[in-house]
Amino acid sequence: MAGKITVHDPRGYPPKVEGKRLAPRLQSLDGKLVYLVDCLFDNSEVFMDELKAWFAEHLPAVNTKIIRPRESWVDDPGMRARIAEDGDAAILGVGL
Repeated sequence: MAGKITVHDPRGYPPKVEGKRLAPRLQSLDGKLVYLVDCLFDNSEVFMDELKAWFAEHLPAVNTKIIRPRESWVDDPGMRARIAEDGDAAILGVGL
């Protein structure tokens, strides 16, 4: 190759990230509502269904509810508000 080439970085400019403290750990999940958030990735619905079944078999005192945002990759303030209002914890799930 005789000449120079120009390479463009497809990642663009990373956003500024600010660290936040983790939520305080619950002493127990017994009797608590854990939202299983299906993030609408490929196969995430299957994973959330299996996770719900795992909780039912291994931790039956934990209440679980699967919830989905209105669309993938878009913040859903209504869903977040529902989790904050009703839920005690949330697990975000992605597919394979």
